[in-house]
Amino acid sequence: MRTLCASTLIGEFFVIGFAGLVAMQTSDLSAATVWTVSGVAMLLCVLLCGMLGRPGAVQIGWALQLGLIASGFVVPVMYFLGACFAGLWWASVRYGRKVDEARARFAARSADPGTGAV
Repeated sequence: MRTLCASTLIGEFFVIGFAGLVAMQTSDLSAATVWTVSGVAMLLCVLLCGMLGRPGAVQIGWALQLGLIASGFVVPVMYFLGACFAGLWWASVRYGRKVDEARARFAARSADPGTGAV
């Protein structure tokens, strides 16, 4: 799960940065406000990559997805991109857990000498 979720978060990192550039040019917000909000969100993406094995990390990721969708109030295309990344986050969590379970089953089967596996 960590690999898939981290890949999604790194993609979001870049999208947030580019959305900050767009927001600076098209909104009435000051550059300091745009980069404070964008910077915090980008930092959260990077920090969350390292926290993915800890309890609550997936929930924080969902909060980040909601924030990304809400950024559509400033940069309208972010409604669409935020929804796309929320879908990617859902798929990363769902299928990442399935991969983790399959790896655990394989490791357990490989470690059990009674199954004949090498």
